[in-house]
Amino acid sequence: MKSLEIFSGAGGLAKGLELAGFQHSAFVEFNKHACASLYENFEAGKVFFGDIKDFDLNALGEVDVVAGGPPCQPFSLGGKHRADQDSRDMFPYAIRAIEQLTPKAFVFENVKGLLRASFADYFEYIILRLTYPGFIAKQDVDWKEHLSDLRNIGQLPYAGTKYDVSFKLINAANYGVPQTRERVVIVGTRADLGLSWLFPAETHSEDRLLWEMYVTGEYWKRHNVAESERAPLTELLQEKVVRLKDKYGMFEPECAPWRTVRDALQGIPDPETQHGIDDHVFHDGARTYPGHTGSDIDWPAKTIKAGGHGVPGGENMIRYPDGSVRYFTVCEAKRIQTFPDSFVIKGAWGEAMRQIGNAVPVLLGETIGRELASRLGARSDFIKARQPYQAKL
Repeated sequence: MKSLEIFSGAGGLAKGLELAGFQHSAFVEFNKHACASLYENFEAGKVFFGDIKDFDLNALGEVDVVAGGPPCQPFSLGGKHRADQDSRDMFPYAIRAIEQLTPKAFVFENVKGLLRASFADYFEYIILRLTYPGFIAKQDVDWKEHLSDLRNIGQLPYAGTKYDVSFKLINAANYGVPQTRERVVIVGTRADLGLSWLFPAETHSEDRLLWEMYVTGEYWKRHNVAESERAPLTELLQEKVVRLKDKYGMFEPECAPWRTVRDALQGIPDPETQHGIDDHVFHDGARTYPGHTGSDIDWPAKTIKAGGHGVPGGENMIRYPDGSVRYFTVCEAKRIQTFPDSFVIKGAWGEAMRQIGNAVPVLLGETIGRELASRLGARSDFIKARQPYQAKL
C-alpha cells in the first residue's frame, strides 16, 4: 500500500508508516532543514521541497493513505475569521489532497490544544470538512457559514466522497514511547469501504511502572540501580503506591510498564566520553529554575519540544536523582522519539532538536500504521472474495 506524506517534517510519521509496511509515493515539506533530513533517510527523488500549494497532486498515481501533521492556527477573536481562506491554515490543503486523491484512509496528528473549548467550533468544522471533502464553500462564504451548511448536509445534495472520521487524544507513553506526549490523532476511512476503525489498544501503563518500581522492585533490578541511587519516594508517589496495591491486590497490572528515559537511553555512553557517535555531542549550559526542571531519568520524558535551550519546563534536559541536569543530545532525543539510531537528523543541535520535537514518535506512527494496514488489507481481501466468479473462456 502506498502513502503520501504531507507536512512531513523530519519524517517521524513517515518512518512509522514505512515500518508498518507502507511505501512512500511522495513527501511534501516546506522547511529546508527537514527536507535535508528526508533526503538523507528516504528516497530523495520523492521529496518535494516547497509549498504544498505548488505540489502537483495529479502527478501521483493511486495513493492508499494520506498522512501528516497539518499546521492549524485558530483565528483570534479579533481576526477576520476567514479560516480556510487564511494563508496560515494548512488544513484546507490536506483536505484538497483527500478530495483529489480519494485515498482509502488518512492519518493526521496535531497538538492537544486543538481540543480546547474555545476552538470547538473550528475543530468541528475541520472534522466535517474531512468527512465531506468534496463539499466546498461557495466564494466569499466564511468558515462559520460553511460550518452551518455542513451541519445540515443531510438536507443538501452531496454526491462526493465521504469518510468515516474518528479522533482521539493519545498519550504516546501508553503505546511504549518513553515520553508523556499528548497529541490528537485523526483517522478517516473511506465510507464506501465499510471499515470498522478502532484505535489500537493501549499497551503500556503508569500503574505497571509504579508496580515494578515500588511493589516488586523489578525496575531497579533490571537497571542495577542501588537503593541509594534511586529518586526518593515522595508523599504523592507513596499515596499512588497505596492505591495501586488496593486496586490490584496480589495481581500485577496487565500492561507493560511505561518506558522511562533510563530505559530509552540504555546502551548509550556518556556524551562526555570518547564514543564515536556523530550526533551524541555534549552541550553545556543546562540549568534549572522554578518551572524548568528537566525530565527525570526514571520517568518517561516530558514532551520533547521544538527547540533547544530555554524550552518551557526544561523538557529537553535530563534530570538525575541527585538533581543535576544536562541537555539531551540529538542521539538521545531520537531515542525518546523512538527514531532508529541510524536515522539522520540534519542541522546543528538546536535545529535538529526542533525537528525531533515537531515529529510524531516513530513507534506511535508504526502502531497506528499497522492497525490501519491490517484493516485495509482485511477489507481488500473481503472485497476480492465477494467479486463474482468469471469462468475462463
